[in-house]
Amino acid sequence: MSLPAPPVLANPAPRGLCTDCGVSRMADPAACGKACQFIKPDYPALEAQVHGRVAGSDGDERFFGTMNAMYRAALTPARDGAQWTGLTTRLAEQLLETGAVDAVLTMVPDAVDRWRPRPAIITDPADMVHARGMRMGYAPLLALLEPAQAAGHRRIAVIGIPCQIYALRALEAALGFERIYVIGTPCSDNTTTANFHGFLARLTNAPDTVTYLEFRADYHVELRFEDGSQRLIPFLKLPIADLPDDFFPLTCRTCVDYTNRLADITVGYMAGEGEQWLIVRNARGQEMLDGLGDEVTLAVPGSRGKRARSVKGFVENTRLAAGGLPLRRMPNWLRGVMGWLMPRIGPRGLEFARTRVEMKAAETVLHLRRAEPAKMKNMVPAHVWNLAAPYGLAPEDGERRDDAP
Repeated sequence: MSLPAPPVLANPAPRGLCTDCGVSRMADPAACGKACQFIKPDYPALEAQVHGRVAGSDGDERFFGTMNAMYRAALTPARDGAQWTGLTTRLAEQLLETGAVDAVLTMVPDAVDRWRPRPAIITDPADMVHARGMRMGYAPLLALLEPAQAAGHRRIAVIGIPCQIYALRALEAALGFERIYVIGTPCSDNTTTANFHGFLARLTNAPDTVTYLEFRADYHVELRFEDGSQRLIPFLKLPIADLPDDFFPLTCRTCVDYTNRLADITVGYMAGEGEQWLIVRNARGQEMLDGLGDEVTLAVPGSRGKRARSVKGFVENTRLAAGGLPLRRMPNWLRGVMGWLMPRIGPRGLEFARTRVEMKAAETVLHLRRAEPAKMKNMVPAHVWNLAAPYGLAPEDGERRDDAP
């Protein structure tokens, strides 16, 4: 393997809003001031830089960002050990196979803890197998940019989550690489690896035997175990109310980019209806998809149900939580009924994805307004306000950048 990764600088004292994307561990940690998504993000400027235009304010670009095409997709056959079908890692693998890139910066499991992400520079296509599957936690992926340069790599691919990719794009012009391909995954509410182990322990009496966990678009969490068995848990039966208050850090409750708007191609699950959800954002993304040829099957994403009621309920519960009141608990007998109903009448496909994006926008406004009101003016971009507006969440005085001082 092309592992272990080169050593990186130690992380300085973290700021209040930081996911340790790796920039603070680079030779110039002050670059965080320009690169950090949680300081003063400028999505229109970076969208124009990366995609050649700014995302539209209506249609599905309003929800998901700039796109040239959108699909329900599946790699055929699905790869063993992949979180879904293996499309994300296969895209990077074929870039290495064809020589389009010299190296891929991505995550692999820690040697001791399979759930802990560890940044890695992969140069052998065969080693991409080690990047399959989900990791939970934070890892300084972008700290590998300088070691990759030092190793002589000039054309790279990066697989990352939105806060990592925003920082990469903000610094890209100054990095000096000949070409960077960006494969993005939509974020999910992240937490520390230690907290994740605590969550597993609440789901099963045998957490050490869990090999796979996924929040699925059919309103279930899927667990797989070492013995080959599987368990599905309805969302409404998850012990979310029993988790500690800091289980999800403020960074993940105030995310302004759920769908990785600055990637060349975004690969997720929310609108996949059991397959994968693919957003091709620019010509470089199309180039990567074309490279797979008939290895990938493509279809038009479906869309069913209506999101308004679900989002309104989420906003109300989040208001209560943000104000320090406990979340309302559903009676156990009703959880079973609703768990049966939601996959049948709840939003599905693209409507499910729109639901999650609007929920994240509302969550950002409510939590940031409560915890860091001084950051509202610079940190919340226009596309988040537009998503939150239908639910009565409008900027208050001093909360928009164009407000007079």
